[in-house]
Amino acid sequence: MGEETNDNLINTDKRPANNTNVEENGETDGCVKYYTLEEIRVHNMNSDTWLIIHDKVYDITSFLEEHPGGEEVLLEQAGADATESFEDVGHSTDAREMLQQYYIGELHMDDRKKEKPKDEEVTNSGESSSWTTWLIPAIVATVVGIVYRFYMFEHKSS
Repeated sequence: MGEETNDNLINTDKRPANNTNVEENGETDGCVKYYTLEEIRVHNMNSDTWLIIHDKVYDITSFLEEHPGGEEVLLEQAGADATESFEDVGHSTDAREMLQQYYIGELHMDDRKKEKPKDEEVTNSGESSSWTTWLIPAIVATVVGIVYRFYMFEHKSS
């Protein structure tokens, strides 16, 4: 799995070659190879190490000994999504460019995290909380002012 194949090399028709077997499995799209999480998870040893960073799959086996932070930090994330850890460290532009030489494919579309709906929820809750941050204190201040005036008026008349 995860390898690019083309079963129909000869096409005598004028129609495009039928690669439904490959595309239905989600294995390839043009030159890009797609890997499922199950395929990636088995590559979690120091002799065979794959990482997912921003839905792209990297075979970093040959880089383990060169990594400035040590191979242990890479092996902890091996066979899994290391995007958050990669971003938390704050890698340089050079490190990001170096990553490209280890690129082997992309995470299958079905295994990708859907983050856009979460962003929309945050935006909506952010909008509603912006007006409540000033409205609630304004109402509380008004009520306190009315109670204070009423209290002061009662004490003056008695």
